[in-house]
Amino acid sequence: MTTRITTVAFQGIEAVPVDVQVQISPGTPKFNIVGLPDKAVGESRERVRAALIASGLALPAKHIAINLAPADLPKEGSHYDLPIALGLMVAMGAIPGDMVERFMVLGELALDGRVTAVTGILPAAIAANARDMGIICPAPCGAEAAWAGEEIDIIAPPSLLALVNHLAGRQIAARPQPVPALPGNSGPDLADLRGQETARRALEVAAAGGHNFLMVGPPGAGKSMLAARLPSILPPLSPRELLDVSMIQSIAGAIKGGQISDIRPFRAPHHSASMAALVGGGLKVKPGEVSLAHNGVLFLDELPEFQPQALDSLRQPLESGETVIARANARVTYPARFQLVAAMNPCKCGMAGTPGHTCRRGDKCATDYQGRVSGPFLDRIDIRIDVPAVSAADMIASEPGESSAAVADRVAKARDIQRNRYAALGANDVFTNSGAGSALIEQVVAPDSESRDLLLRAAETFQLSARAYHRVLKVARTLADLAGSEKVARPHIAEALSYRLNMVSG
Repeated sequence: MTTRITTVAFQGIEAVPVDVQVQISPGTPKFNIVGLPDKAVGESRERVRAALIASGLALPAKHIAINLAPADLPKEGSHYDLPIALGLMVAMGAIPGDMVERFMVLGELALDGRVTAVTGILPAAIAANARDMGIICPAPCGAEAAWAGEEIDIIAPPSLLALVNHLAGRQIAARPQPVPALPGNSGPDLADLRGQETARRALEVAAAGGHNFLMVGPPGAGKSMLAARLPSILPPLSPRELLDVSMIQSIAGAIKGGQISDIRPFRAPHHSASMAALVGGGLKVKPGEVSLAHNGVLFLDELPEFQPQALDSLRQPLESGETVIARANARVTYPARFQLVAAMNPCKCGMAGTPGHTCRRGDKCATDYQGRVSGPFLDRIDIRIDVPAVSAADMIASEPGESSAAVADRVAKARDIQRNRYAALGANDVFTNSGAGSALIEQVVAPDSESRDLLLRAAETFQLSARAYHRVLKVARTLADLAGSEKVARPHIAEALSYRLNMVSG
């Protein structure tokens, strides 16, 4: 007789159902696991054996075969321990099979029988809920599973023995509840910045439209301070965005204690990060920084110091909003719709263009340094500004700037305008101007003859690409939204061009 327990395998953030088939038959005592298991799954034999002994059960001296179906789907991770153990217990008659047949099971077993935490509980719980099933998961993951819905049946035992007692009705465990997120703290406030009015304006425009943003300036000009304050002016995640972000964090093991937050992610990898660290990969094809920044911000400081291949690997997710990791035996897709914010010095010594300073290598210093970033990558950036140095005298003389709360209010109103506009046009998957396609942005901008003439002269003079043209339209539309204007006028086009032409002249 074959017993079956349902669990999952992860392909990106998708939880694919896996049937754990257990058969105990007469023959030479063996314990085999088949169905493309990785090393962690293969080692579950010893963990399961020890956990059962610690719970008062011993495996029979018979041939034990475990098949993980579908057999051609790679199985990775330690979360197969608990479903294998439950399948064996049903096959041995220790627990009735009908008690677990409507549950999806995940969990790693310790040698003493404890059920320890695993990653991916939230997507697994959502998949179980969609199949009208409950979920059995480790006690530390119960609060995370509870976010999948109030109606899903959840059993989160601390140990294998506690699970048996619950199923037998001897010691019923309470259903876990979602842990309320701590009060959001979006980081430092814009009021801390002195001066840099142009940079503050560009930051607000970038936040309102979700535009990619590049700052160029000498060390100490405030580029990192500006980037760190971007989350404080962004609106909180919508329920749909929160679900996507939380599923990625669950796969990456970044949800602690079942707490999730509606603050947009802000990721700032070091410039030594590899291509796999940025876009994802590795032996188990984990999400990279671009996916962990989904629906949030990816900040790349010291942009030219990143490996050129790593930077160019961002070009595809910047356009498509997802990253595709292909392997010989797998093809995994993770969502990666992020806002890129980058900062760099104008040259290797960092002081090119600063009044009173002359590079020893002349213009070649800035040309060589900025040349480390490819043109196709820069073409995907909507806004570039020069951030000049701020002197101590400027700091003393200037008044505190506008607070993040005031700027965030304007940003939220502009984003509401965009979301409603695109929903009315049937583009329900577009929430900001930066996410609109070329045909859609031309439709919502519809420049008048005066604006078209300005665009035409700029395109001919500075040889703007088709992508650059559409990105100018997107920024102009955002500027009009911030101003509360239904029509994109010539001043909006002119300001948008000024942000774009900085890249040409720089």
